Amino acid sequence: MGEGIVHPSMLIVTGPQGSGNHMFAKLFNLHKDVYGWNMPKFWVGHHTEPFAELWWDTSKIKDFDWDQKEYYTTSISCPYFKNKEPQIPKYKKFITEVEKYCDVSIAIIGRDRTILEYEQTRVRKRHTTPLALKEFEYLYTLNPYFLSMELAFLYRENYIRQVGNDLNFPVIDNPKIINKALNDESNKKYIHEVDEQPLDLEIYQASHIDS
Repeated sequence: MGEGIVHPSMLIVTGPQGSGNHMFAKLFNLHKDVYGWNMPKFWVGHHTEPFAELWWDTSKIKDFDWDQKEYYTTSISCPYFKNKEPQIPKYKKFITEVEKYCDVSIAIIGRDRTILEYEQTRVRKRHTTPLALKEFEYLYTLNPYFLSMELAFLYRENYIRQVGNDLNFPVIDNPKIINKALNDESNKKYIHEVDEQPLDLEIYQASHIDS
């Protein structure tokens, strides 16, 4: 691209397996000006992500039509699966190539680490968060933005709006549509009430002291 021409922007959304890649991919793709991942169902495999083959073979990035939109978003978990085998995203190669055509921003998703361990062990039969954290050491050098599944469910459209402002990336500002995208609070199945704890009585008494 020549001097003075504004580059399009790409937001790379990544996180450990089960951290919310699908959810945030849906949220960022809701805006009409964003080219992202259209999912016909609640959950679909990563092979349907529009940049999946470019992550696998970064030599194809040069052939992509970067004039379609001003904003792009891609989502990938670490590790992801291809041909039924876990794969580590080629972060450095992918980012280096895309930066020839786009201004790149990185957003790393977080979720409760115990829930991540339970989910990964249940679904993938292996706790993979340590693999992701090792790979993210490179991403940390790129001044990434951090996303939170818990904050998205708690603050909803207010959180999404602030994320868009922080990233200078268009997000939909429609509470009904956002709430529909956030209708499955998937942490609930991992959370159970606990019995009385040692400090409960002391905290209760302190909260009922007249000032």
